[in-house]
Amino acid sequence: MVDIRTQPLTILDHSRDNAGLIYVYPVISRRAGGVSVGINLNINSACNWRCIYCQVPELRRGAPPRVDLPALRSELSEFLQDVLKGDFFARRVAEGARRLNDIALSGNGEPTSAKEFEQVIDLIDDVRRLAGVPEAVKTVLITNGSLMQRDGVRRGVKKLAALNGEVWFKLDRATDAGMRKVNNSRIGMTRVHANLTVAARLCPTWIQTCVFAIDGAGPDEAERQAYVEFLRACVAQRIMLQGVLLYGLARQSLQPEASRLTALPPEWLETFARRIRALGLAVKVTP
Repeated sequence: MVDIRTQPLTILDHSRDNAGLIYVYPVISRRAGGVSVGINLNINSACNWRCIYCQVPELRRGAPPRVDLPALRSELSEFLQDVLKGDFFARRVAEGARRLNDIALSGNGEPTSAKEFEQVIDLIDDVRRLAGVPEAVKTVLITNGSLMQRDGVRRGVKKLAALNGEVWFKLDRATDAGMRKVNNSRIGMTRVHANLTVAARLCPTWIQTCVFAIDGAGPDEAERQAYVEFLRACVAQRIMLQGVLLYGLARQSLQPEASRLTALPPEWLETFARRIRALGLAVKVTP
């Protein structure tokens, strides 16, 4: 039997069990440019959205089960020791990517839907300190932002800021119809704006946007313009955004729409990025 804990990591392998653990998994992140230690709170593959480009197998609607905090603490502590003081990099990571970039709350669903979200942030704080994680290593929350109105989520995000924290706030489309089509979400842009405002006030926040073609066509001009105007309004209202993480498809969707989705050319992303940069926002492009 092949030991998955010795297999080299690639940007195409984001499987949640590639370290043989329940909650913790390492990935080579295209956007981060190094090793990201992922924390998957949604171990039942349940999410409150269903994005059509999602690579989670057997994704379903719902919330995660209760988080076993002692188990998470043990896994994260031991794994970070292997990264910081063991032979993890030599064993599993190509030379060019041998750096710890971040600890990321991501996984198989919306991490803020866990009832223990605030406690998890406290746990990460404690483990980081005891393991001697360098201050430069980020703690990232990758979120659809839909639950930012919850008190526990707000408290957790505020605490995240003290851990060299960043929020990566999903905004794939900027119209209600576009969100229903791409994210299968009816939250609406009014709530998105309110929740983004809260996130940016509490913690440094990037907007993360996935763009791709559906049936051969990328987002139309009306959708692109709505996106630009949403950001223009954010700038005018002095919502302090770090910028935009604009990225394309790298791995196969595992949703029913998968056969209809294709990556857009890098030139398409760069052209769109120029429109965003014209607003005075930083844009990082990952085709």
